[in-house]
Amino acid sequence: MGRHTVVVHILLVEDDQSIAVSLMDGLRDAGFVVTHAATGAAALCAEAADAVLLDLGLPDMDGRDVCRILRSRGNVSIIMLTARGDEFDRVLGLELGADDYVTKPFSLRELIARIRAVSRRYASSTPGEQARDPSGVQVIGPLEIDRRTRRVRLDSEEVILTAKEFDLLAYLAIDPGAVCTRTDILENVWDVNWFGPTKTVDAHVAAIRKKLGRSGWIDAVRGVGFRLEQPG
Repeated sequence: MGRHTVVVHILLVEDDQSIAVSLMDGLRDAGFVVTHAATGAAALCAEAADAVLLDLGLPDMDGRDVCRILRSRGNVSIIMLTARGDEFDRVLGLELGADDYVTKPFSLRELIARIRAVSRRYASSTPGEQARDPSGVQVIGPLEIDRRTRRVRLDSEEVILTAKEFDLLAYLAIDPGAVCTRTDILENVWDVNWFGPTKTVDAHVAAIRKKLGRSGWIDAVRGVGFRLEQPG
């Protein structure tokens, strides 16, 4: 079975008709079923999909509000399509529940690769080959990572992470204190054929740090990557 069969139905939320037509044609050629919504209201009324490609610049409401509402309804992979390059917008989008973002202009090949990578995370209940003991709970000081249920707790309080954020945290937790390069992270958490910007790792790390309440949980090693360790 080809990789593109992981996602059957995509909801494309894009108000620019020319962009929407081009994306729908390309995605359908790649084997996806695509539904188009030109407004936020139409997106919220649309049939449930396996993945949502969400433009932030909608005519009737802020795309980030659409993201928040869709996320509150259930477990659907959300990729934001945005012309905004500011890190604040990217991190805010991830905190609201988006699993990834693509900054315009982007290639169809890159978009499809991201859809497949994000969707594989939702199709599996545990990140493949990432846990030494998938049935157990890993404890790092006050931090608990349960790979079986995909839940994280800090000081006994649950921390709500997106699917990609959980996979990233679980990957760093395989060997606490060890440095994971951005390339290793992208290949294991995103996709072995990932060719997008490595800054997507930094944006997800920033979102996780904020949710954990202390940036010291994930330490940046300049020019190399990141490591997970209990703050001193």
